[in-house]
Amino acid sequence: MEHAFEPQGYQEKLREMLTIEAAMQRRWDAEKIFEVDAPAPGSEDDRKEKYMTSFPFPYMNGKAHLGHTFTFSKCEFSAGFQRMLGKRCTFPFAMHCTGMPIKACADKLKREMEEFGFPPQFAEQADSLYQWQIMASLGLTDDEIKPFAAAEHWLTFFPLSWISDMKRMGVKVDWRRNYISTDANPFFDSFVQWTFLRLKERNRIKFGRRYTIFSPKEGQPCMDHDRSSGEEVGLREFTVAKLKLRSPYPPKLTAVGSKSVYLLAATQRPETLSGQTSC
Repeated sequence: MEHAFEPQGYQEKLREMLTIEAAMQRRWDAEKIFEVDAPAPGSEDDRKEKYMTSFPFPYMNGKAHLGHTFTFSKCEFSAGFQRMLGKRCTFPFAMHCTGMPIKACADKLKREMEEFGFPPQFAEQADSLYQWQIMASLGLTDDEIKPFAAAEHWLTFFPLSWISDMKRMGVKVDWRRNYISTDANPFFDSFVQWTFLRLKERNRIKFGRRYTIFSPKEGQPCMDHDRSSGEEVGLREFTVAKLKLRSPYPPKLTAVGSKSVYLLAATQRPETLSGQTSC
């Protein structure tokens, strides 16, 4: 038999605390308590010690979870402590939407609807979850999931979800300073372009060539975190042995005429080639 212990009056106390919490958060919002403007030069505020903290851009392909909250709380507690010391504290916040992960997820949803209909009727359980099932695990209905087949929808839905959750957490963020990355935000996009142009002028960055993993489906390089699966799959070096065919060639190769024909055999253990007996 299972036993659960609940202190007397626990639910009433919890409701009272949540009511107080919501009331204080509304007051903070109304009084703009965490909004900090640049002080006038030489003013009393300008002479105060400044403190700024920030949280590295979280990626907007899902809702905030406990791991985010744990990391975020370090900034939150430091901002609160420094405010109590009388410092002028600013806490900006931004959302990362650049890169292939969002586009890859959107394309997956589109393909799943094309293959399995709407709402998708998956024939059998695969080794890994379909993208639709991942979205459903976030508590989204079929009608709410459907618009995510367009990558642009991710840029509005999850940032608003994050802001709502962070406000409920009571974080000391100046929400006027929140923004998203990508060229959907022309101001941030211009800042990134300006930065790279200035670095190039100072010979701090150069164009070069290197081997990379390429996605023929997307038509562009596919980095480790751009892939929905297969992380840490790196480049592999092969030795290719050219095996020349002897004529006469089989009937299927008569179209090549008198040209030489080679079969290419790739191996990661070239030392074994000397023992090859057949192909």
